[in-house]
Amino acid sequence: MDNAPDGPSGPARGFMVLVGLASAVVTLAGLHVVAAIAGPVFLALTLAIAVNPVRAWLARHGMPAVVCVLVPVLLVVILLLVVIGALVVSVAQLATLLPTYADRFQALVASAGRELRRLGVDPAEVKHALGAVDPAKLVGVAEGLVSGVAGVTSAIVLIVVLLFAMTVDATTLANRVSGLAPGRPHLVRSLYAFARQTSKYLLVSSVFGLIVAVLDTGALLALSVPLPLLWGLLAFITNYIPTIGFIIGLAPPVLLALLDSGPGTALAVLAAYVVFNFVVQSLIQPKFVGEAAGLSITLTMLSLIIWTWVLGPLGAVLAIPLTAFARALLLDADDTTHWASDLLGAAPRRPKRRHAGP
Repeated sequence: MDNAPDGPSGPARGFMVLVGLASAVVTLAGLHVVAAIAGPVFLALTLAIAVNPVRAWLARHGMPAVVCVLVPVLLVVILLLVVIGALVVSVAQLATLLPTYADRFQALVASAGRELRRLGVDPAEVKHALGAVDPAKLVGVAEGLVSGVAGVTSAIVLIVVLLFAMTVDATTLANRVSGLAPGRPHLVRSLYAFARQTSKYLLVSSVFGLIVAVLDTGALLALSVPLPLLWGLLAFITNYIPTIGFIIGLAPPVLLALLDSGPGTALAVLAAYVVFNFVVQSLIQPKFVGEAAGLSITLTMLSLIIWTWVLGPLGAVLAIPLTAFARALLLDADDTTHWASDLLGAAPRRPKRRHAGP
């Protein structure tokens, strides 16, 4: 005798899929509206997961509860202050430096116009296109970057407060989640898997980002490109952005090398970035990042597009952890939806039948 189906089928299942998709659209649109709050909240959660091994190590070695909370939080605060401080100072230097290249920029634009006319492009179209190129806009972009970076400081207080609260709750929350294992084993396993995968993803991305940043900074120093530390820091940050982070980190130093030293240096910077960043970020790192986050390459790209729209630039940086969190709650938490989770993962995963735990 045939076994009864384990869930709805036919039109009923199709209707449920449509309802789920509609709910997802409404939820994402709502998060987009409150992105200024949702982004820092999830960043705090991601940072709490990242430093939780430090808290757990201190607790295992008998450190007081106050130390177990304050040390991880202070590590994050120091890191944030160093990164934001370096960005503010470097971008301010960039805003001061760019006006000195105005004449060089105009000369390059005029040279490009002559080449286009030589290739047969309509002179009127060339004049119209080049007329829209204003070197002063580069200064405006730099000043906008300074304002944007400075605006991040307004969210630091919220991030730190949330991080402190999450770190305080980490021990009791782990106990509460483990207590759900008898009734909701799949939910418990999915949450612990999300925490482990997120920690591994952050570790892998940080290691590769540091390697790329050091290599890029060394190459820029050797080529005498201005502000090499800024571009190295940019390479480290954009390493958390899947695939297109390479392009974002590449464009500014190549442009500045072109303005400062000419096409030869710009091509040398491009070659160095292709060798270092493209090989590491586009060929080697995706395999490790995909396995660490448990996401396929296609889902990683879709995550980047969706979360960037929802949360802005912060969504691009947190795209993989955000998707992993959504999958843990919506797919991995239910045994009947593991088939969908396997399709979306970097490789089919089967939960181990054992007691859930950290």
